[in-house]
Amino acid sequence: MAGSFYKGCFLSMFDYKTKTFIVTKNKRVGVLYRLIQLSIIGYIIGWVFLSEKGYQETDEAIQSSIITKLKGVSMTNTTESGVLVWGPEDYVIPPQGEAVLFVVTNFLETPNQKLGHCAEVRRQNTGSFRIMSGRCLGKDENSTGTCEVYGWCPIERKSEPQGPLLSNAENFTIYIKNFIHFPKFTFSKSNVFETTDNSYLRKCRFEEGLHPYCPIFRLGDITRLAGYNFQDMATFGGSIGIMIEWYCDLDKGNSNCHPQYRFTRMDVSITKQTIAEGFNFRHTRYFKNAAGESYRSLFKVYGIRFNIMVHGKAGKFSIIPTIVNVASGMTLIGGGALFCDMVLLYLMKKGDSYRERKFQRFKMKKSEDNGVEDRKGATEHDNLTS
Repeated sequence: MAGSFYKGCFLSMFDYKTKTFIVTKNKRVGVLYRLIQLSIIGYIIGWVFLSEKGYQETDEAIQSSIITKLKGVSMTNTTESGVLVWGPEDYVIPPQGEAVLFVVTNFLETPNQKLGHCAEVRRQNTGSFRIMSGRCLGKDENSTGTCEVYGWCPIERKSEPQGPLLSNAENFTIYIKNFIHFPKFTFSKSNVFETTDNSYLRKCRFEEGLHPYCPIFRLGDITRLAGYNFQDMATFGGSIGIMIEWYCDLDKGNSNCHPQYRFTRMDVSITKQTIAEGFNFRHTRYFKNAAGESYRSLFKVYGIRFNIMVHGKAGKFSIIPTIVNVASGMTLIGGGALFCDMVLLYLMKKGDSYRERKFQRFKMKKSEDNGVEDRKGATEHDNLTS
């Protein structure tokens, strides 16, 4: 008998079990179920597939290269320097054409500095610029005097710029050449219009909302698109972020992959109230006189720092994410049916009656002949509501 029992258990592994469906004439639960179905189907089609393109495989590991070049000439005339002509080799730092560059718009100069001993400037931190000699230079016997320092003399005077010296810098232009590559799809493109007309780049200027393949930007237009006036920024400087975004639907071909530009000022807070506003640093120019003595001119330069950043995402149809998202949608619909079952069985007034028909219970009884329990009952037939 034991052999028959184990044989029956083994053969039961190959039984196919189906579920019984009960049609419940309850309009409220029926309407709720159809609303859940429509909501899930709308979510899958509208959001997952149409909006988020859930049928596509994506690549966000964009590879990018930036090349920049500035053009424009300005002239300044100051007491310290006299007349100076500023070209890109003077006002662009660094001059190599990188993704981060600084354009000088204003400066303070301390000319003809020479190494030697001189008096420090009161109320100025001299520790990081020169060495204290230990001598006190007093005007008279009652004066506390100032300390003598060894460094580049005369010492830089503490002063504030009164207005931008390179005021026409807003008419300078910056050429931003961007090459991008999505390795997963072996797709490459640039933000420069493909043409054989050599005069195209000389004539075009970037305008928001128009041709996206003119990479020539006027500096005044960049600050305006960031929400600021160039002349207001030029006195004390600032920082501008230029974001180039590539969102490419490769199912529609190359023609649907265009660069999009956003401009943001980065040296101010959301409230536009910060003591860190502006941007400046110091640099020097060294020279020797006829006698071979070394001198330098110290420049404290103010200007606009440009950070060019590239982001992107490409997508293309793939069967795997399509199947995954369809299966997820079917699972959600099954969850909707389970929710309606719970409402019907436990929240409706006739829940007890529905439960009696949904769950059929059989008691197990012992066989009078051999005393072995029959495998009838103690099973629940889970009947789903449709």
